Amino acid sequence: MTLSIQVLSALPLLDWLALIGFFAGWGGYVWFARRRAATHPSILVATNRERHLWMWRATFRDNRVLDGVVVQNLSTSPSFFASTSILILGALLAALGSGDKTVTLVQDLPFAARTTALVFELKLVLLTGIFVFAFFRFTWSMRQYTFGALLLGAAPQHSEAWDDAARQAFADRAGGVMGLAAETFNDGLRACYMSFPAIAWFFSPWACMVATASVVWILYRREFHSDVLSLLEQRPGPTESSS
Repeated sequence: MTLSIQVLSALPLLDWLALIGFFAGWGGYVWFARRRAATHPSILVATNRERHLWMWRATFRDNRVLDGVVVQNLSTSPSFFASTSILILGALLAALGSGDKTVTLVQDLPFAARTTALVFELKLVLLTGIFVFAFFRFTWSMRQYTFGALLLGAAPQHSEAWDDAARQAFADRAGGVMGLAAETFNDGLRACYMSFPAIAWFFSPWACMVATASVVWILYRREFHSDVLSLLEQRPGPTESSS
């Protein structure tokens, strides 16, 4: 009981509310996005449909070098973000190790909240946890793209007999792996987005709550109501012949 009281008293009530709102906003949006994507178009669903079509059409090509190049290019984004996450983690761990010097430096910043060293370190731990999660999602995305490239390389040659069932099975497998890689990369990007409310917490709990709501709204707009989604949802119609 005493330990629980000490843990609860480590942060002021407003900071606890900001922290709870942060995790509720992040986790709640992930749950909402997955549920809504089942009934409404989203960026991920629209691009997964294109990935499936891509893998289907790859079965008709004799030379799949271009497909391999596309997979390699897709894997460069999670590779870049994974490397960036490692650099950020190094800086955060250095800040945790410097102790009171970092607290003094941050408190000299304009509008920064005056807190104890314990509260400041808790905020650093939150940021560190976010980028650790992001690093693991980005690296897993890289591996999944590798698995997709492996499936593409192991696909039968165009000259071999392919019936529609075989083409469909390959498109489902390869397109599904590519879609999982994209979804995992999307999880890492969301973590990077949610690092901004955690940074705002250094200024005040109110700033953290406002930033959490703003980031969730931005994610929702981009995933479900963006211009690029409207273009992805368009279906090309038949070409009209000129009279």
